[in-house]
Amino acid sequence: MLKKKPSIHPLAPLLSLTQGLHWSHQRLLAVASQLSMLVIGMIILTNLIITLGERRLQEEWATQRYSELQTIGTLITDKVAFQQFRTQLFAKDELLKQYLKNPTSAQQQKLQESWQELVQHIPELLGIALFDPQGHYKFSTASNFSKDPLPPTLLGSSRNLGGKEIYTSPLEFVPLNGILEPYMYQLAWLEKPDQSSMGYLITYNSMVQMLETIKPAFSSNKSPMLVLDTQGLLYAGVSNLAPLPHMPETLGASLRQSYPALWREMSMSNFGQFHGEDATFVYLKVELTAQPELHREYFLLSYIRNEDIAARFSQWQNIVIVAALILTMLAAWVILLSHMYRLQHRSRQYSIDVANSLFNNEIGFILANEHARIISANPKAAEFTLVPLDELADRSLQRTLNLDDVTHAQMMDQVYRNGEWSAQLSLESIDGPTLRTHVRQAPRISRGLPHLLVTLEDISELISSRQQAFLSDLLCDNTVATALTDSTGKLIKINPVFDQLMQLNGDLNHDLASLLANDLGNQWPRITAQISMQGQWQGQILCSPNLRHSNCLQATLKGHVAADGEIDYIICTLEQAADRIRGTEQRSFVPHRSTILLNLPDLERYFTSLTPQSRNHSSLLLMDINPEGMLSHMSDIDQLETRQQEVEVQLLLEIPAHYQILHWQLGKLIVILPDTDAIQAHHFALSTMEKLNSNGLGEGISIGIASYQEGQTLEQYLSNAEVALKRAKQNNDQNIGQAFTRHHP
Repeated sequence: MLKKKPSIHPLAPLLSLTQGLHWSHQRLLAVASQLSMLVIGMIILTNLIITLGERRLQEEWATQRYSELQTIGTLITDKVAFQQFRTQLFAKDELLKQYLKNPTSAQQQKLQESWQELVQHIPELLGIALFDPQGHYKFSTASNFSKDPLPPTLLGSSRNLGGKEIYTSPLEFVPLNGILEPYMYQLAWLEKPDQSSMGYLITYNSMVQMLETIKPAFSSNKSPMLVLDTQGLLYAGVSNLAPLPHMPETLGASLRQSYPALWREMSMSNFGQFHGEDATFVYLKVELTAQPELHREYFLLSYIRNEDIAARFSQWQNIVIVAALILTMLAAWVILLSHMYRLQHRSRQYSIDVANSLFNNEIGFILANEHARIISANPKAAEFTLVPLDELADRSLQRTLNLDDVTHAQMMDQVYRNGEWSAQLSLESIDGPTLRTHVRQAPRISRGLPHLLVTLEDISELISSRQQAFLSDLLCDNTVATALTDSTGKLIKINPVFDQLMQLNGDLNHDLASLLANDLGNQWPRITAQISMQGQWQGQILCSPNLRHSNCLQATLKGHVAADGEIDYIICTLEQAADRIRGTEQRSFVPHRSTILLNLPDLERYFTSLTPQSRNHSSLLLMDINPEGMLSHMSDIDQLETRQQEVEVQLLLEIPAHYQILHWQLGKLIVILPDTDAIQAHHFALSTMEKLNSNGLGEGISIGIASYQEGQTLEQYLSNAEVALKRAKQNNDQNIGQAFTRHHP
């Protein structure tokens, strides 16, 4: 026999046997924070070591590259000096002297052949040219160099250098074979013994070829060398590799514009290093000539990409990363072992705490023995079963859940055969809730049949919601076509009558504006604006006798306002409306296809809701049905109100669907005419006056017309219409006046 004990005490020893090490949230957070700090610290340390290693490699490369640039600068200077010496030799050539003494065509051809042979055997020599004493071009080897006269500063006594000295030009560009070629030319003065000029000899030398003879011995393609002038223009060194960000990619491009930070460093010193985001740069300023009168200074710039430095350091980087991973794993293992050691000493206390608080939640729990008698339960189970908690112990599960013998036998058979049993149990007989009940076997603690763990979940509210949904479906299944849409008119739910009327065959991928395009499509913005202001809209649709339904349908669109004040749903009902023959309506009848607004804020909201196109091309009619002298034969103000209602009814019968009327004040009406220019508005006013006159309502009525001017407010718009109304009252012919109107394109 089971002994009656408090429900919580027998539960702890039963569950503690199945408990292992349990990690609390606090301990998990502690372990996670320690491991996170370890990982973050190792990542920072590893990145620091890798960064310092790459920076050290960059500095070593920069030091080596700077030494190479110094050597290259010296070699370029020597090259230029040698070219000056070579130009002097060309100026003293015997064939040239013979030609200058005897300038015949044979001597010229012989001299040109000699020059051409020199150009072919000297790669950096692009051409040789001869100019007369006045600086005009005479002849040269085949080349694309300019044949313009020499600058006056290089002629005669205006020059600064001596007769035997060689003038070296700045670097320039010339197109050779479709490619810009940087070059410099050297000029030698050809003088007679009396120091009079016999002409000028010019040699053209390629900077690219000069660098090609020097560069391979000092660098690789991964460390290109660029030549720039003191203004930052690129003259040589365009690489065939992938372009480096901010670096000029074409000859003649400016480093000052593409990489201002680098150029600022270069312009402030003659040599140095610059560590950029993408590469490390080394630069050196060199002077190509030793002549004090000429300043031919250029920058030699070399760089190496940071990714290339990283690739060179990749082997050491891999070693550092592997070592960091090993250290991290060892430290993490030590952290976990220390926490597990402390948890082992407190595991039994944790098991007891878990067992005692296991059932304290929002779901009802019952623990029963193999004979379906309750051992323990939580307060929610007592609340659901309407039995006090202290009376549940040793109570029969069948009695507690009000199970009949057949159901109880099926439950026990299925639990011990399949391991679980589920059902919905109603306790309405004892005024209790409807419960979703799930019975399963608890973990075995000894030989014999296992205990039963029962979970109870109150689904009374769910059952009630399902019943309400079923009743709502029954309510909608009537003879009135009903549809539920969102705020834009897209169908959400329809009843069978609406489905049959619109022949949708259950397809909800439609909206009201497209289904009823002829009746609602053009008016949809106005209809939604009215629903937003007044809560609903009513109108008659499908009035054409050619359609399936010869009688009009009464459409009612009612909006459902959400908590934020915006409409989220629209309920549309379509009912049969009685046929009316045009012209036989009573004057007291107000058609449903339009409405009259009652105050100016409503009209302003409607006017704001118009599209910019409709608003900018709109007109406004101000109709005065209470002109001066008319009240003299009226008994009281009620007659004016009656007459105004008759005029409003007549307007509603004839006004186009997208026009809007406002009952502004007694005796005055406002009509907004979207997408209507001044001419169309005038025709509409004439037509309205004719129809009012035909019904005996046009006596003394005046109409003022104004067109919308861009940027106007509704108040300014109305003021312009009042000006037009004053003109109309002064016009005795038609009583229609216009002001501030224009013809819309």
